Amino acid sequence: MASPNISFDNIQSSIRKPGDYFEFNTKLAVRTLPGNLQKVLIVGQRLAAGTVAALTPVDVFDDDTAATYFGRGSIAHLMVKEAITANPYVQLTAIAVDDAGAAVVATGKVTFTGAATSVGVASVYIAGTRVDVAVDNGDAIADIAAAVAAAVGDLPDLPVTATAALGVITLSAKNKGLAGNGIVISAAVTATGVTVATTAFSAGDVDPDLAPAFAAVFSAWYNIIAIPFATTEALTALRDHLESVGSPMEQRDAIGAAGIPTTLAAATTLATANNSGLISLAWHSGSTKSAAEIAAGYASVIASEEDPARPLNTLEIAGLDITALADQPSRTEQENALHNGVTPLTVSADGRVSIVRAITTYTVNAAGVDDISLLDLTTMRTLHYVRKAMRERIALRFPREKLSDKTPPKVRSELLDVATKCEELEILENVDANKDGLICERDLQDPNRLDAKIPADVVNGLHVFAGRIDLLL
Repeated sequence: MASPNISFDNIQSSIRKPGDYFEFNTKLAVRTLPGNLQKVLIVGQRLAAGTVAALTPVDVFDDDTAATYFGRGSIAHLMVKEAITANPYVQLTAIAVDDAGAAVVATGKVTFTGAATSVGVASVYIAGTRVDVAVDNGDAIADIAAAVAAAVGDLPDLPVTATAALGVITLSAKNKGLAGNGIVISAAVTATGVTVATTAFSAGDVDPDLAPAFAAVFSAWYNIIAIPFATTEALTALRDHLESVGSPMEQRDAIGAAGIPTTLAAATTLATANNSGLISLAWHSGSTKSAAEIAAGYASVIASEEDPARPLNTLEIAGLDITALADQPSRTEQENALHNGVTPLTVSADGRVSIVRAITTYTVNAAGVDDISLLDLTTMRTLHYVRKAMRERIALRFPREKLSDKTPPKVRSELLDVATKCEELEILENVDANKDGLICERDLQDPNRLDAKIPADVVNGLHVFAGRIDLLL
């Protein structure tokens, strides 16, 4: 206390006994930027067979464990499976919700008619999984349907159960709710004399509210949250949660990932209604995968890139299906998506599903004016990281600091050092040019408060290159 430039935490200034006293100061030990490990939270529906109760977050490391925790073939199980397929090293937590009390199950049908007059194969495709049954000459349609239903039962990872009667297979979604209507089915048969037709899944209604799951993990910190539903209600609940945990008072920053396999019109309508710089909606046109699986795979791949400023262009989402050529979005459709807050996925020439450009659903400001400030997902990820780095530096350097006229310059120096190190890693740029705008000053109303204004020129992604080739003869 008596030294003008040195303060001690453990050595008292009133000591009179002779001796040589040393204490350890670790406040200056860390001079680097913090790491940026990305933790993913998956929210999905469970089945009654699951061993982990609803609204209980649990770390998951493989899909078999998820099947035990949430019920095999449940939405939560399939989301975990997709996330681990896309990124085997993802740091993953899952929290499940039960079906809504008023929920209605979605059903679809596969109908066989005729009688087999040759050998062949009956194939039913359920959510991208092919189920094959051999057909013998003379087989009745009731026997074919029963065999297919049994084969479906032998694949417990499927999101459906099957029953057969009089040549008709009734498929029922394992989880009740509107999401079940998105299960895609088709069928074919090669045996002559037999025809097959499908009835799309329908009648599912009332998805569970996700808000209780978000409330259960409010105090925890996850960097990326994937939700199972492509609905306005689900995205609104996610947005509310992200804005709450990422507020200046909480500062547990996170972004959200959602998926949609349907039309561009549906995707843009959903994105426009959401308009959030914290949420990214991946559009995989014509996919047989569910919105939940697309969201989980997308979130897992986002987590694989720890550099917050590095674009996600061309990153593969392993596990997603190769859609039909007619369903793959054209360049014009991709441009339309990117102008309307939708992240398009594309199928490359070598048969890989990858991200075209990861953007948020934010397209206009509160006044309805076009605003590109939060267009790229990297922008908000960068701001989150910079806030984390600066917050941790202040907490390390000044845990018990007194506030005098000497304090603002010291704090400003540390903030400038963090910004400079961010520039070295190409997270921020033009730090020296903007350093005069970095201000630390004592608050005029609270004598115990120090205020700071910190310019953050984030490094942008290289998304477009334009060149002109001049012909010389």
